[in-house]
Amino acid sequence: MINYIDAIAAPNKNNGHIKLHGPEGFAGMRKAGHLTARCLDELVPLIEPGLTTQAIDRFVFEFGMDHGAVPATLNYRGYTNSCCTSLNHVVCHGIPSDKPLREGDIVNIDVTYVLDGWHGDSSRMYPVGEIKRAAHRLMEVTHKSLLLALDVVKPGARTGAIGEAIQRYAEAERCSVVRDFCGHGLGKLFHDVPNILHYGRAHEGVELREGMIFTIEPMINLGKPHVKVLADGWTAVTRDRSLTAQYEHSIGVTANGCEIFTLSPAGLFTPGLGTSER
Repeated sequence: MINYIDAIAAPNKNNGHIKLHGPEGFAGMRKAGHLTARCLDELVPLIEPGLTTQAIDRFVFEFGMDHGAVPATLNYRGYTNSCCTSLNHVVCHGIPSDKPLREGDIVNIDVTYVLDGWHGDSSRMYPVGEIKRAAHRLMEVTHKSLLLALDVVKPGARTGAIGEAIQRYAEAERCSVVRDFCGHGLGKLFHDVPNILHYGRAHEGVELREGMIFTIEPMINLGKPHVKVLADGWTAVTRDRSLTAQYEHSIGVTANGCEIFTLSPAGLFTPGLGTSER
């Protein structure tokens, strides 16, 4: 049985209860999400052939420090970097390194800042120079799947509606949805309930209520949905080495829809796509 609890009265731990946040929580998430989005904006002109993902990681760390925020991934469960950089067939949790980006690569950069105790979590895809049409199309499909998911969020809907919107569109475009990873509750905890699956049926899952805060972060593959985690314990890759893409927003459920906390201030959420941005 799912229990909902006023976030103000809830302990700062994942105890299985879904926290319902009021104006204070939304204000905190707004600030944290805005800072994360600003960092991702600042990275746009920097992403080019020759840049290392370690340099990206250093930029994320220094940007956070300059603005009074701490990267949530730094020393999280033994992870020693300030962001995740997932390249080409890396689905998520790619570890920054000194290997330079190459022309034609696509890279997902996933940043979470903790600001005044609140977590702003977002990721975007970045093209490196000129990319192939297949990579461009995959990014378009993945971004559109996120937009369709955001459109179904409202009180009374179920989390399954989010997954159904993503799965129906991505599979109609002959892509596949990764099932091994999901979105998650967010707030003063990095990962909280509920899990937000990116596949499913509209009548299944947890009922959405005003005040819930969570991420939606579909991972879409050009090939099959299967993934494996490498020996480092973090890096998840497509088993068939097909290209993969991901876009992520942190959101809060409002009275008639949702508020996106990680909107790009500069309108750069989809660099290289030329699509409508959110």
